[in-house]
Amino acid sequence: MPRLFTAIEIPEDIGAALATYRGGLSGARWIDVENYHVTLRFLGDVDDETAREASYLLGHVRRAPFDVTIEGIDVFGGSRPRALIARVKPSTALTELQAEHERLMRRAGLEPERRNFTPHVTLARLRDASSRAVADYLGLRGGPTRLSFRAERFVLYSSRDSVGGGPYVEEATYVLR
Repeated sequence: MPRLFTAIEIPEDIGAALATYRGGLSGARWIDVENYHVTLRFLGDVDDETAREASYLLGHVRRAPFDVTIEGIDVFGGSRPRALIARVKPSTALTELQAEHERLMRRAGLEPERRNFTPHVTLARLRDASSRAVADYLGLRGGPTRLSFRAERFVLYSSRDSVGGGPYVEEATYVLR
């Protein structure tokens, strides 16, 4: 059973800029730069028939390319931090693309996504990182000054069953046009 998700790739130059935030945080397991992405829809472990149906439906997406802006570094988990992220500014185009993926995956027979869409790039998974250490890290490191790029395609990725962070395999790519 493949474990699948859809995402927007992060260009090399943006990934390199985000990689400068690697290090200096105890308990962080840093994501490899080549695995940076903005998840649109997690499909999970699906059978081959569902994977084929999802891929087919995604091929019918007709959306124009759009700009994506990264606006800062943050953390998920509050007092129990679990991930260091780069916040992606929500935009109408991004939100509508994600909503279309949600509708299509439900049509393919998947359960609705339970979590609200919060666009981000995961930089590190945090294990045993204290909220104080994370606050100090964020205070010292700050965040990027508005990194932007043009999203011209999205990808259907597969991953192995692991604790996250890749490696990811491109199963299909879909051009925004």
